[in-house]
Amino acid sequence: MYEKWLKPLSECALFEGIPKDEMLVILQCMNLSIHEYKKNDYLTIAGEAFFLIGVVVEGTVALTKETASGNRVMIGLLEPGEMFGETAAYSGNKSWPVTVIAQTKSTVMFFPNDKIVGCCDKVCANHQRLIMNMLKVVSNRALMLNKKVEYLSIKSLRGKISTFLLEEFKKHGNMTFQLNLNRNELADFINVSRPSLSRELCRMRDEGLIDFYSTAIKIKDFDALKDFSE
Repeated sequence: MYEKWLKPLSECALFEGIPKDEMLVILQCMNLSIHEYKKNDYLTIAGEAFFLIGVVVEGTVALTKETASGNRVMIGLLEPGEMFGETAAYSGNKSWPVTVIAQTKSTVMFFPNDKIVGCCDKVCANHQRLIMNMLKVVSNRALMLNKKVEYLSIKSLRGKISTFLLEEFKKHGNMTFQLNLNRNELADFINVSRPSLSRELCRMRDEGLIDFYSTAIKIKDFDALKDFSE
């Protein structure tokens, strides 16, 4: 039943180090559910009670937050193998702090939080590894929050763009890469207006720092971007 999802699940931090055959055994006793979503469908809405942990197994979902003025800011995109809800599911508040929207047609597997950290009905040999992986995930999330604060503290628009592009370079390992965000989504992500973003990108291109076409980006002056990001 779950064989078709083993590839994205094997890339999920929750199942790190667990063989695929053992993963199937764990999935059988998780009382999980699988839901399919169309583009722009809501998976969760900020403030709702949330006791599940979601793992994207197909498509892309966006994490968004409403500002006090009513504007929606994108704070992250999740692709197959990535998870959400773990911080809310184990908090005392028990409510999801952001809204999750299907960016594309998506499929998400939901796990009850107590089934991950609780006792396994079948006493799976790898369940202890699952618990340790969850602790590692939550700890890494806390470290990422610190990094996000540093990112948001960058005051200049060019500094924000440079930091974002350098982070993408690290992920792709290449000076030329494809962004998974369009111009509007990128503006939301770094919390600036789209016209301002477009003007600054054009300036950076004219100055020979970068080149771009649609969502494809080429870094031409790595050292300059590094200077602006500091």
